[in-house]
Amino acid sequence: METKERDTAELGEKVVKVLKTIFDPEIPVDIYELGLIYDVFVNEDNDVKILMTLTTPNCPVAETLPLEVEEKVKSLKMVNDAEVEITFDPPWTQDLMSDEAKLELGML
Repeated sequence: METKERDTAELGEKVVKVLKTIFDPEIPVDIYELGLIYDVFVNEDNDVKILMTLTTPNCPVAETLPLEVEEKVKSLKMVNDAEVEITFDPPWTQDLMSDEAKLELGML
């Protein structure tokens, strides 16, 4: 594996670790395990793009959560820039939650 590819994969893993420290204020589960993160892209310049959703379009943290995600990801040393794109396609459902999240919420 080329160094660049290994670096971007490693950075992708670090980004996921950061995402797992961000919680939906209404649900005691991190946004990654909740299934709110649809994709994480890292390019060769270490720019990170995160495609995510919210539990509902009128989610109380619709304004602040994407900014928190951007700021925390940008705080990683290797990250050059970070951008969060919000989508509601497909809409979030409880099916997107990890088993860990379902267990945490007593759904399993």
